Amino acid sequence: MKTSAPASAEAQNLFEIRKLVLEGEGQQLEFKRKAAHPEKIVREFIAFANTDGGTLLIGVDDDGSIPGVKYPEEEIHVISEALSKHCRPQLVYQEDVIPISENRFVVRYDISPSEKVHFLTFDKTRETFVRVHDKSIKASAEMQEILRRSKKKRDIRFTFSEAEKNLMVYLEQNAQISLQQYMQFAGLNRFRASRKLILLVLANVLKITASEKGDLYSRV
Repeated sequence: MKTSAPASAEAQNLFEIRKLVLEGEGQQLEFKRKAAHPEKIVREFIAFANTDGGTLLIGVDDDGSIPGVKYPEEEIHVISEALSKHCRPQLVYQEDVIPISENRFVVRYDISPSEKVHFLTFDKTRETFVRVHDKSIKASAEMQEILRRSKKKRDIRFTFSEAEKNLMVYLEQNAQISLQQYMQFAGLNRFRASRKLILLVLANVLKITASEKGDLYSRV
């Protein structure tokens, strides 16, 4: 009776990567074919660090195919240089080169959630990002303040005035509200409406969801 030969290390690695890739891109997983646009990869690192952490795979296409990369050291160098140049403050991550065939590799980055807010600095701009499902979204001024203050883990106190009570009633009848909608609904200027929404999120009364069209607030 013949027994099958044990799988090679590369075959086992490919099997493990395929299992991970089958989960699909999401809150804590991102695929990149190559490090062709390193500033975009820095954005993904920052979004993971600012949110729940995550894993980024170099050598995996958006469609879930796994061609790998031939020269992983080149990908690593490009990403390392981009992080050093464009990410402030520097963030914590783990890097692994995973051989999937004789001359093909996947580079795996595991990014830890951070106690700091990280920014992408590029062409005299300074932006930060958060992860929402399978997208890294630019954080609004409100989201930036919420990130900064929530990482300090201090108690939040606020007065539950008529404006807040009316907002709770509104959100009993509507799933969510934007900053602009709240300004119109409550008759508040942008500064006052923004402050109230920020405090309610920090107090865990509301939750904020970033989107490409603007933040949305809903009841916890």
